[in-house]
Amino acid sequence: MLNTKTESRAVLAELKKIQQSCLSTEQQFAESIAEAPAQSKESIRNLLHYLALRQHDLRDLQRELACMGLSSLGRSESNTLGGLEAVIATLEAISGNASLRISPNIDFETGPARLRENAEQLLGPAPKGRAVRIMVTMPTVGASSYEFVKNLISAGTDVIRINCAHDSMQEWEGMTENVRRANRELRRSCKVLMDLAGPKLRIGAIKRGCHVVHWRVSRNLRGSVVVPARIQLVARHPAANNGADSILPVSQALIRAAKPGDVVHLQDSRKKKRQITIVEKDTDTCVGTCSQGAYVLNGALVKLVRDGKVIARGRVHDLPFVEEPIRLNPKDLLVLTNAQKAQVPLAPATENAGAESAAPRFGRPCDSLETPLPAEIKRKMPRISCTLPEVFSRAKAGEPIFFDDGKVEGVIREVHPDNMLVEIVHTSLRGAKLGSAKGINLPETDLSISAITDKDRQDLDFVVQHADIVGLSFVQRAEDVLELLEELAKRNKNRLGIILKIERRQAFERLPLIMMTALRHRPVGIMVARGDLAIEVGFDRLAEVQEEILWFSEAAHLPVIWATQVLETLAKTGIPSRAEVTDAAMSVRAECVMLNKGEHITDAVRFLDNILQRMQAHQLKKRSMLRRLAVADFAHTTSN
Repeated sequence: MLNTKTESRAVLAELKKIQQSCLSTEQQFAESIAEAPAQSKESIRNLLHYLALRQHDLRDLQRELACMGLSSLGRSESNTLGGLEAVIATLEAISGNASLRISPNIDFETGPARLRENAEQLLGPAPKGRAVRIMVTMPTVGASSYEFVKNLISAGTDVIRINCAHDSMQEWEGMTENVRRANRELRRSCKVLMDLAGPKLRIGAIKRGCHVVHWRVSRNLRGSVVVPARIQLVARHPAANNGADSILPVSQALIRAAKPGDVVHLQDSRKKKRQITIVEKDTDTCVGTCSQGAYVLNGALVKLVRDGKVIARGRVHDLPFVEEPIRLNPKDLLVLTNAQKAQVPLAPATENAGAESAAPRFGRPCDSLETPLPAEIKRKMPRISCTLPEVFSRAKAGEPIFFDDGKVEGVIREVHPDNMLVEIVHTSLRGAKLGSAKGINLPETDLSISAITDKDRQDLDFVVQHADIVGLSFVQRAEDVLELLEELAKRNKNRLGIILKIERRQAFERLPLIMMTALRHRPVGIMVARGDLAIEVGFDRLAEVQEEILWFSEAAHLPVIWATQVLETLAKTGIPSRAEVTDAAMSVRAECVMLNKGEHITDAVRFLDNILQRMQAHQLKKRSMLRRLAVADFAHTTSN
């Protein structure tokens, strides 16, 4: 007993120091708390207490508390001071040193209750059977197909996300109208989130390429054709392809003259002769089969042959433009230019299989490019443009740069007012291809630009009239939140829900201040946008960063959306991977889970709904729920 009392007194003294640290931190931010609305003051206080708590290494203390059979403070996010006070009171009872009690306004009941209340205000009521909502990114078809939207909501979707970086206001209006109609008919309350595009850094248009159509054939292991390619010949493009592999626009006269059994002769871009046998004929189109693959260019001569005689001639026209991506390998050099300036023509890429990249390769280690390269060498390098001119005044030599969701990694070697030189340091084993509109990430570059663009301001006029929630993309600092609040105030929409997307490293590093600023508004929530965030902080750090965002958000009583690549292969292919099923199961710790669009998205919603309902019986946030386990019934398992 003496040892227990001695140990408890030592632990008690340490806990009181931590408690005092929490109160001192609250005092330091007294002015910020005073400026906050009444309904957010306690949440800000609790966030500050939690931040003070996490400034200490508590692992040894947690072990000692666990050995005493007491709370190890591992579930103190939503009620930090209340959790500390409960343990202190117990230890004082053990040691016999009672002191004046602190009565926190946020305790074990009110903390989680406040988080649930905020989640309901922002995301709507939790559906029956699960506490976690399901959000789905709406594809373009949602603007025209009411049945698609109705089925999606009927399957269990609670929030529809519209990405303002895609489609137009006409499509957005169609989507929102279909959601409202489905809500009325199904008696649901599915919310509409509209994400502002924000200052997304992307590769600009790549103008090189050609007007071409390509088709393939299916072959078996011996190389024999199993399924020939189906080619639809049309007079005007586009047309319904009737299940064809490719569409080939030709002259109206050739279409009229064709009959089943005729053969169309042509020469593709590789000067290889190809034959298409007509198998179906309609008024305006023909369908033929070809037993060989082909690349056909605009202007290719076609001949319609019947019984060895040429019946009609024509040329291929109106083929779609296909951009030619830039091929890159490690040690290649690439010039990044300002999209707003005149573009220098790109160097042509080689077409031969296994050929070297078009980019010059110097075979030098990454840190050896210390002297500027001559202008004549740079002129021969492949170039891509980027959509944000601010990059060229903020980036510095030596900083990393990533392209296409991290598939290509480079290092900035030179920075000039309108261009920069990048050395590629990592790609896949077979190299990589870069095309237009792919994302660019500069994780160590502080761009210091507003999260709200001129386009976003125009879109906001539509958003505030049609959406329940607005998403702020690429948040970097607290000022971005204030700017959005000002824009909403101008439009008299102070009560519109807000979701802050955490996808930049700077946003994570400044997260507490961003959250305290966001708490001036209700309702508000946090999205863990794991796609860009993984590149920004490093894939190896993503798991711990995600955990910290979950902890901070719970401490601030802010609901969290778990986003990016959840059940992605299921949504796209209809079959989930084992890893993503586990990821989906762990998402039960958030208040909402986001699925991206895909051909099988409705099935993915049903699948996720089932997982969340099952996992809810096992886990609430990060607390394991000890429900009865059938496998623990030894009598039952051994008797079988």
